[in-house]
Amino acid sequence: MVAGPAAALDICAADYDVVRRAVAYVTHHVRDQPEVEAIAAAAGVTPRALTDLFRRWCGLTPKAFLQAVTLDRARQVLAECPNVLDAALELGLSGPGRLHDLFVVHEAMSPGEWKTGGAGLVIRYGLHPSPFGTALAMCTPRGLCGLAFADAGEEEVALADMRRRWPYATYLEDPTATAPLVSRIFNPEAWREEQPLRIVFIGTDFEIRVWETLLRIPMGRATTYSTIAGHVGKPSAARAVGAAVGKNPISFVVPCHRVLGKNGDLTGYHWGLTRKRAILGWEAGRIGTEG
Repeated sequence: MVAGPAAALDICAADYDVVRRAVAYVTHHVRDQPEVEAIAAAAGVTPRALTDLFRRWCGLTPKAFLQAVTLDRARQVLAECPNVLDAALELGLSGPGRLHDLFVVHEAMSPGEWKTGGAGLVIRYGLHPSPFGTALAMCTPRGLCGLAFADAGEEEVALADMRRRWPYATYLEDPTATAPLVSRIFNPEAWREEQPLRIVFIGTDFEIRVWETLLRIPMGRATTYSTIAGHVGKPSAARAVGAAVGKNPISFVVPCHRVLGKNGDLTGYHWGLTRKRAILGWEAGRIGTEG
């Protein structure tokens, strides 16, 4: 029997706990190029179980996954597509149609709505299993407005972090409202151009311009903070771009994880570098970078 979307997410969420331990181990022993046996031991499973788990979770062997998230691979990706944002613009991916592999359409709330801290806005939220740990999804009647991640025991911290962004909004716990969104977000088979995922940005004008630019980065590609700065008309504002990227409230969907340092360094990630490596590896599996 084929598992339904909800059951499949439960399995992926359980797998991620092992993936997280494996990625954390490799991150601290990357110079040693550890063998699968050592990685499996650190993750608390057998080598065969680790291989089967990675194939189920992202479609890659542990070795291929680790190759996908190394610094050398990141440098290669940047070298292969230094003008990925220019290409996206030329292909018309900056409009309200397809913005990246997830098929997203977006709108922005007015500056006035942002300045009030969400006053008068009703945000429904729910906690759900995902391939990258617990996902906190938040939505308004206009669409998905927030997506955060949390490891076990950190759910309330993640919720508090998101609530600080719009402190005067009214928050209602309503997982039935957010479950369909989460199911679509993490199921590539549900990514359809004729049924785009609607998202809504709540931020400053500058932040929204940066987030819109992030949406143009295709899966399996990457760009840098300085390149984004040039595309938003602020070529000397790489630091400000970095701050805006860090404030991206819709993780994964708005792919801030695809922004790297100039030399391919993963740099920071609001939900942790281990999770950023995991997401990049998972995406590598989606596009078939086996090897």
